[in-house]
Amino acid sequence: QVQLVESGGGLVQPGGSLRLSCAFSGSIFSIYVMGWYRQAPGKQRELVAAITSGRSTNYADSVKGRFTISRDNAKNTVDLQMNSLKPEDTAVYYCKAGRGGVTDPLGYWGQGTQVTVSS
Repeated sequence: QVQLVESGGGLVQPGGSLRLSCAFSGSIFSIYVMGWYRQAPGKQRELVAAITSGRSTNYADSVKGRFTISRDNAKNTVDLQMNSLKPEDTAVYYCKAGRGGVTDPLGYWGQGTQVTVSS
């Protein structure tokens, strides 16, 4: 059974940075596409960034140039470096693993980590 554990969330001022990390266990990490989603209060969960085993990436337009997703196939981790944070980035951030892609309905989710951007 795949397990995903996120860490690194917290409170940061606008313009600041945070790095989220997701630890993967229970299967072969390299066969999964990994992604980060977020959900703000009253809004739908949205895809923020995704990365394939070959390290091809894609980003939501709202975070391009500010966020960077990376993975370490030896350590079974995927990170999200978030720079130039804005109040609208405030959300619970979820890590996801999908064999059929990051939108795989049979994919696995982490428990989420809160990111709050506020002065």
